[in-house]
Amino acid sequence: MIPLAVASLLAGTIAIERIFALRRSRVLPKEIVEVVESVRPGKDLSVAIEICRRNPGVFSDIMRCGLERAGEPWPEMRDAVIDTGRQETPLLEKHLVWLETIAQIAPLLGLLGTVLGMIKVFAAISVAGLGDPQALSEGISEAMVTTAVGLAIGIPTLVAYNLLAARATNLIPE
Repeated sequence: MIPLAVASLLAGTIAIERIFALRRSRVLPKEIVEVVESVRPGKDLSVAIEICRRNPGVFSDIMRCGLERAGEPWPEMRDAVIDTGRQETPLLEKHLVWLETIAQIAPLLGLLGTVLGMIKVFAAISVAGLGDPQALSEGISEAMVTTAVGLAIGIPTLVAYNLLAARATNLIPE
């Protein structure tokens, strides 16, 4: 049960952190969106670049890269922006692999607990026999609790992972 408790705490902590980190207002700050929308060809871009620099983040770093290379030929600017995007977007998916891993291992840890509990029950039967059905059913019940707990952790963690992965994907500019 201790590994399941640790997995549960980790999953909850990561899910809460990602929920806050992947808010649209945090990834696409209003100030940066307004600055980018106000940029016009031939205009001095130094103010927009400085605002992006003062507000680091995935979107602002990608926009700053494009603005800094606005005078370069289109293919070079495009490649630089794509490269910056490839470097920045993993920040949106940060820690999601841990959620996915916990969602997969929690039910397995629960099953392991059940198997170990059943081994204990059968070892007790081999020593004392089947004389006490209440002790037998208690042991089996205790063993099954770990599977239920593992599933109770794994299912919501899998849901959280899928929702947060979809949110991260939707925030990544195409």
